[in-house]
Amino acid sequence: MKKFTFTLMAFVTLMVACSQETVEQAEADPIEDGEAVVAEEGNGEEEAEQQEFNEDLPNISILATGGTIAGSGSVGTNTTDYQAGDIAIEALIEAVPEMTEIANINGEQIVNIGSPDITNEHLLTLGNRINELLATDDVDGIVVTHGTDTMEETAYFLNLVVKSDKPVVLVGAMRPATAMSADGPLNLYNAVLVAGHEESVGRGTLVSFNDRIASARHVTKTDTTAVDTFVATEEGYLGRIVGGVPHYYTEITKSHTTETPFDISDLEELPQVDIIYGHQNNDPYMLDAAVENGAEGIIFAGPGNGSMSSVMQEAAMDIMEEGMPIVRTSRVGNGTVSHKDDYLTADSLNPHKARILLMLALTVTDDEEEIQEYYDSY
Repeated sequence: MKKFTFTLMAFVTLMVACSQETVEQAEADPIEDGEAVVAEEGNGEEEAEQQEFNEDLPNISILATGGTIAGSGSVGTNTTDYQAGDIAIEALIEAVPEMTEIANINGEQIVNIGSPDITNEHLLTLGNRINELLATDDVDGIVVTHGTDTMEETAYFLNLVVKSDKPVVLVGAMRPATAMSADGPLNLYNAVLVAGHEESVGRGTLVSFNDRIASARHVTKTDTTAVDTFVATEEGYLGRIVGGVPHYYTEITKSHTTETPFDISDLEELPQVDIIYGHQNNDPYMLDAAVENGAEGIIFAGPGNGSMSSVMQEAAMDIMEEGMPIVRTSRVGNGTVSHKDDYLTADSLNPHKARILLMLALTVTDDEEEIQEYYDSY
């Protein structure tokens, strides 16, 4: 296998020079035509030499969804003003040839967008594709490239719906591929390293970022622009990567993946669940608007221990009497919301992860005791 050496400038040039035809193909939403774009290797003189299969290496599939890791800007010093999801999976793989020394790599472009544009339909497509791949003997692990803004939501969704013990690792970047000191290449290399490591098996969906390894259940984005944005502030990281080797130090105790009842294989859509933010002078019209616009469940992100104003509580009780679940969470960022009479509470899940779980719970049951057990368990 030919070994490649890339300077920073060569990497940037490769990103910018990604063919327009490939980018346009990647930006088209594959959900509309039901097909994922598969990365092809060795089809042109300018492409990286096709990797020779090595039976001693794990087989890792990289599923790309876009985000900053696939972003490009006009100059190398630009780290905040850029086009997310502008570079296709082929170029990402070619830019990190060292990955072929640790795994047999295959790439697919699921979608190429910024993560705020990820929809429930994208989640279902991604989850089903991962389950399809992991059900074969040809794939030992999955890496998902993803934008950081909503990465933890997708990661937690996969933590609940993947039906395999094989590793699934989400990765992204805080700086676009064209930036000086872009963090994407090393993050991607490390994610492949984690996905192919035997000690990653059975730990649920993971997030590999900035040399750390975190559980999808606990990790959250904590800084708008810093490269060390992903932190599990209370529960801590599961491990870290040192000298090119993953080291695990803690276990995930919450149930996940094969231990959950959530089967998305026949789902065409997920229930609508909305998040209502609590604050001073709260008026319940947002609750009413959610109900009027088709919500089947509501997450309330309250101050402190998920508290509500008296007028909000009155409106919420009326809604719950009609059979709609309202789950109380906290906007604080840390801590566990204690159980409250007549309300569901989300344990230590933040509001956006609580939304993911309620959507899936409603595909299984409308019994509030069962839903509360899900929040206590997952």
